[in-house]
Amino acid sequence: MITVIYPYRNRDFERVRRSLDSLKIQTDTNFKTVLVDYGSDETTACAVQELIQNYPFVDYHYLFTGAQPWSRSIALNYAIRKADTDYCFMADIDMIFAPDFIAFANQYARLDEGLYFPVGFLSEAESSAKKSFDQYVIKFSSNREAAGMSLFPTEKLRQIRGYDQFFHFWGSEDNDIHNRLKQLGCPIRFCDDTIRMLHQWHPNFRQTESPLLKRELQLSGVAELNQEHFRFNQQQQFTTVNSENWGIVINEKDYNSLQQLPVRKITNRKSVVDHLLFGELPRLKEGQTLSVCIEEEPSYNSFKYKLKKLLGKKVPDCYTLKECNDLLLRHIVTQYAHLPYTYKISENLSGIEFKIKK
Repeated sequence: MITVIYPYRNRDFERVRRSLDSLKIQTDTNFKTVLVDYGSDETTACAVQELIQNYPFVDYHYLFTGAQPWSRSIALNYAIRKADTDYCFMADIDMIFAPDFIAFANQYARLDEGLYFPVGFLSEAESSAKKSFDQYVIKFSSNREAAGMSLFPTEKLRQIRGYDQFFHFWGSEDNDIHNRLKQLGCPIRFCDDTIRMLHQWHPNFRQTESPLLKRELQLSGVAELNQEHFRFNQQQQFTTVNSENWGIVINEKDYNSLQQLPVRKITNRKSVVDHLLFGELPRLKEGQTLSVCIEEEPSYNSFKYKLKKLLGKKVPDCYTLKECNDLLLRHIVTQYAHLPYTYKISENLSGIEFKIKK
C-alpha cells in the first residue's frame, strides 16, 4: 500500500480541490493520503480542513511552523516517520493524477527500488479548465532531470533518515534524496512510458524573490546555497545526514510558550547583530530562551546620518533590515532549525522578531 504525502502551506483551494478530486476517482483505492499543513494562516487552515471533509481518505495534520521558513524536507519527513504503509509517494498540491496512477504505482512498486515520474505541465488557461485527464493539452513535459514526483520504499527512507533538513525554501532536496538512496544501494527507476500526472500552472517561485524585505519570508541566494549543499553531500557520498530527531517539529506547547516571551529590542548596528549571531546564540544553554526584535537605529534614516556618512564622518555602522534578515535566516536554517523557534517580519516591515528555545 502507498501513502500519498502532500506538503502544503497557504495555497489556493481550487488547486487543492482539483488534485484531491483526481485521487477520489482512482481505479485502485488501495492507498492512504496525508496532507501536512506546514503552518497555513488560521483562515486558510480552517477552510482547508472544511474542504477536506469532502475527501474521507485524506488525513490532515496541522504543524505549528507558520512562523518558520518553508521546508518541504521537514514537512515530508514528518509524514514519513508516521507512515504505516510499505511505500510513500511524494506528492505536490499542483498535481492532477491520471485515474490509473495508483494502480500503476501499486503494480510496479518494489521494496528494493524507487520510482519517479514525468510530469505534463499545463498552461495557466488550461489549468483552470475542468476536463477529464486525457483531455488536457500539455504545454511541455519534464524529463529524468526533474526528480520531485517520486515513490520510495518507506523503510529505505527511514534508513537514511528522510530528506535532508538543511534544505529550506526551494531547491535540491529531491536530487539529494535520490543520490543518497542510490548510495545506500537503492536504485531509482524513471517511468517514462506515459504521462500519469499533470502540473497546474503557478508563477515561478524564484520570480517572486525580492531584493527588499518582505513579510513573506525570503532568503537571498538560498537556491545557490541549497545547490552547494547538495553537491557537498554528493561529493562526500553521504547516505544519512539528519539527527535521530528528524521529522520532529515545534509542538503547540512550545509555540505558545514562545509567544508569551517578552521581547528585547536591539538595533541594526553591525556590532549588535554580529554579537547576537556569534556571541549570544552559540552560548544558549539547555532550557534557555532568546527573544529579540531587530529594529533600525533611530538615526539610521535621518538626513543628518546620511549626510555624515556621505562626508566620511563616523556614524554607527549598520546593516539594512534585509541584510539582518538574510544573516539571521541563514544562521537559523543551517544551525538552529532543529530547535523550537519563531521568526516574523512586522506588518510595516520595521522589525524582525526572533524567538528560540534551546
